[in-house]
Amino acid sequence: MMRYVILGGAGAMGRITARDLVETSPLNDEIVIADYDFAKADALAKSYDDPRVWALRVNVKDHAGAAKALAGAFVLINAVQYQLNLEVMELALEIKSHYIDLGGLFHVTRKQLGLHDRFKAIGRTALLGMGAAPGITNILARYAADRLDTVTEIHARVGSMDRTRYEPKPALAASYSLKTILEEFSFKPAVFTGGKFTFVEPLSGNAPHRFPQPIGLCRPMYTIHSEVATLPFSFKGKGVREVSFKIAFDPEFVDRVRFLRDLGMASHDPVEVPAPNGTGAVKVAPVDVVNKVAMSQPAAKRAGPLKQYEVVRAIVKGTAGGKKLTWVVDCHTSGMPAWGIGLDIDTGSPPAIAAQMLASGEITEPGAVPPETAVPPGSFFKHLKKRRMTVKASKKQGWKFAV
Repeated sequence: MMRYVILGGAGAMGRITARDLVETSPLNDEIVIADYDFAKADALAKSYDDPRVWALRVNVKDHAGAAKALAGAFVLINAVQYQLNLEVMELALEIKSHYIDLGGLFHVTRKQLGLHDRFKAIGRTALLGMGAAPGITNILARYAADRLDTVTEIHARVGSMDRTRYEPKPALAASYSLKTILEEFSFKPAVFTGGKFTFVEPLSGNAPHRFPQPIGLCRPMYTIHSEVATLPFSFKGKGVREVSFKIAFDPEFVDRVRFLRDLGMASHDPVEVPAPNGTGAVKVAPVDVVNKVAMSQPAAKRAGPLKQYEVVRAIVKGTAGGKKLTWVVDCHTSGMPAWGIGLDIDTGSPPAIAAQMLASGEITEPGAVPPETAVPPGSFFKHLKKRRMTVKASKKQGWKFAV
């Protein structure tokens, strides 16, 4: 029996991870939906009407109480805000469980790597950044790098489209925390260039890039991401000099988030507002207010068929047999309608896959490690295929493929 614990299991991504584990795990496993909001976690657990699934209230900030509640977990799947990643890793170390998260927006990931020796000492794996990007992007890059003698450049790109009709249409459709999105739009993205790290302006570099149909031509832009924190070190031995990440958002979405950012709603600095009872004032961070409002929007209901598509891409340039080659490796997804999940399947399912690969012994590397060093691509791609995600790879002569 394996006990899979999803922290933040009642949230946007945690729900997908839970659904995946319910659909694909053996009947003797346990799936624990752990959340600070017990009512939401309990309602979600009961909706499955499955004795394997139960809810647990956990406050990550209460280390002693959380450690006691989480004892016996095989793996902690961390779907809470990335700012809490280090606290959750400390919990995993205390209860001697494996650990998986969705990324740390570069800076937190760099700090998390510092716990490598402690996880290695207890023979446990802490898998850092195991969603779509980071996560799938890293493993696509590993697949390509394994086919090259030297690697000079690694570029991760994400493009998507959504032509589904929704009623009501959300004012701002955010599939994951708007707080994190605002930070991606505000923090300077890291780029590894010329063998060194540098930081560029948020949303810069939006050059045209052509994805496979039905996505087509998009304008991906730099945002801060964890791939750039690990790939330069993972492939240092092959000579990598350039690593970057770009994502293409819907233009209307970009305009609305940019407006909120420019208005000051991305600020973490508390501002005073009148107290509800009219006496005195309270301090709140604008980013927490706008995130709470946005994530509390009524759930949009699909009107008609799901019409979504996403491509997560790795472009890897290097040499093999003395010849310059470029590998383009894409993961295609159009959602999982049978589970009621759209494109976010490629972010919410990889943590479930990784947890099961740890349980089966397909992932064995101990320590705090990135996906590209710990996850075998071939096996991982087979698990993706079972979730209607398909990997396609092409080898091109030379280095002229546009990034």
